[in-house]
Amino acid sequence: MNLCIDQGNSSTKVGVFNQNNLIESFTFTTLNKNDISSLINKFDINACILSSVIIENEKLNIWLTKNTNHFINLSHNTPVPITNLYKTPESLGKDRLAAVIGASFLKPETDLLIIDAGTAITYDFIDSNNNYHGGNIAPGLDLRLRSLHEFTKKLPLVSVTTDQPFLGNDTNSALVSGAVYGIVFEIDGYINTLKIKYPQLSTFLTGGSIFYFDNKLKNAIFADKNLVLIGLNRILQYNV
Repeated sequence: MNLCIDQGNSSTKVGVFNQNNLIESFTFTTLNKNDISSLINKFDINACILSSVIIENEKLNIWLTKNTNHFINLSHNTPVPITNLYKTPESLGKDRLAAVIGASFLKPETDLLIIDAGTAITYDFIDSNNNYHGGNIAPGLDLRLRSLHEFTKKLPLVSVTTDQPFLGNDTNSALVSGAVYGIVFEIDGYINTLKIKYPQLSTFLTGGSIFYFDNKLKNAIFADKNLVLIGLNRILQYNV
């Protein structure tokens, strides 16, 4: 049994895998050693991988090393089952790398665009020969709405709903629809542009905000909220 921990900016997702099968997943506001300990005991965890985009907790790393047979603290030095062509691998987000590996595991030998819609929206491309070329980073939905509020004098900070008109009929709906459909057109634009060179391109969409966009896109996509966890499990298996 494998334990995969994805520590992001706003929450931590944890997945328990039996080989390639995701048995259970959990989301925590903060990464607590007691929560992890209970999962290790409950599922008889053998190996664990931690991916963190925030400041490392050295005490937690030491504890995980002592309490599992195999522990990997994911870094740019960790061997991975793809060819990474990124010029600065040490600055590449670990969640970006894991999502790419997860997508290439689910759909091998395919040109893939992986879109992770979270605090930021990341666009990453891996070709059918398993070469990861890199990608782009853009503001996420909440960041766009917050910046419109904070950098203007009168625009309010609005909450997002899933049912938005294409054109807003008041200021609140205009802000939300502008942000949501701006991202929709952005995603479709990336897909259409890459398809010119890679006509067999497939697209994966993951992240906490996917449900705002997945049913509005013109292009077909694969939506998988656990893509990063699947990638972490693949990295763990590759090393252990």
